[in-house]
Amino acid sequence: MNASDEAARGLTDIEGFLFREAHRRSAQSRAAEFAARVAGLSEAQKAEIEWWYVEEQIRVCRMMTQHITDHIKAVEDHHAKRYAQLRRSAYMATTLITMMMLGLCSAMIIGAVG
Repeated sequence: MNASDEAARGLTDIEGFLFREAHRRSAQSRAAEFAARVAGLSEAQKAEIEWWYVEEQIRVCRMMTQHITDHIKAVEDHHAKRYAQLRRSAYMATTLITMMMLGLCSAMIIGAVG
């Protein structure tokens, strides 16, 4: 892997980290706002609600990411199989046309000589 590939990979990793952190902070903020509106909760209970909500959001985000990854892989596999079929068909058609042209040329040569 050359330096530009490593730099691109590093930037992608940083972008992913920043996205996850922004998502986590947003979930933390929503949970804190919710817990603040509920009357009668102790600070420990508020902290527990915030922790649970953030963990749940992270879990859901991972599930969605895995689902998207699985779907992309399935689509890539489908397209790879379809491309292989089309490539085989093109090779067969090219071979058939070449054989027909060779036969036609041979017939014309034999007809011209004979």
